[in-house]
Amino acid sequence: MNLSELGAFLKSRRDRIRPADVGLPAGPRRRVPGLRREEVAQLTGASVDYYIELERGGGAQPSEQMLAALARALRLSRDERDHLFALAGRPLPPSDSPADHVHPGMLDLLHRMDSTPAQVVTDLRITLVQNRLANALLGPPPATTGWTASFLYRWFTDPAVRAIYPPEDHDHHTHSFVADLRAATARRGGHDPEATALIAELSALSPEFADEWARHDVEFRRSDRKRLIHPELGLLEVNCLNLYSEDGRQRLLWFTPAVGTDSVAKLEMLAVLGTQNFVP
Repeated sequence: MNLSELGAFLKSRRDRIRPADVGLPAGPRRRVPGLRREEVAQLTGASVDYYIELERGGGAQPSEQMLAALARALRLSRDERDHLFALAGRPLPPSDSPADHVHPGMLDLLHRMDSTPAQVVTDLRITLVQNRLANALLGPPPATTGWTASFLYRWFTDPAVRAIYPPEDHDHHTHSFVADLRAATARRGGHDPEATALIAELSALSPEFADEWARHDVEFRRSDRKRLIHPELGLLEVNCLNLYSEDGRQRLLWFTPAVGTDSVAKLEMLAVLGTQNFVP
């Protein structure tokens, strides 16, 4: 762990980022082109005093979650992210964990979509980051790691997770999720340890998953029309669109209201209602 070098590295990355690059207003009397310390703290959910101590080379060793938040806030490349973890004396988080690296370009697109719910998820359906409207529509991502962070895993092991969809739509989503997982597994080469372990675990825990997996259906999901149940707004009909990373292991997913429905007005209400505390 090299805290003094870590602080210098953070400052160098902060100095190169403009507020507009991360969706913040420039504001008056800005003496430097980069982000202010308090702006980085705001983006990462840390206190200003904590972040100042990091740049000064003092304080406690930052957690994996904080390092991932810093990497995203400062739009670090994968090599820069790896360097950040090395300076902090932390092992790199495993792929498909909530702390996995997100391409800066995908993050930029996500934060520019401030008028529509959007999130970046892995091909195993682990949410990496989502904007405030996605929080309001879907609820916050689970504060867990490993398989339990995957929406796909929770779909087959926790009945409460299905409450976001009308019961009559559950069979459709079950089929779609499993067919998409088979496509993801094939893209990973068929012997990927994370995908193989997830499939084995779900096959042991869920007869429904095992039956669906045995059908060998495959579907590379590009778009879908969904009905979502929100605790305050009721039923919403949305188009769910996907933009994939080059290797297909991450996707930017966003929701737009279905034409000819009242979901346009309902989605506009999300910013007013704020984050709802319910299980997606």
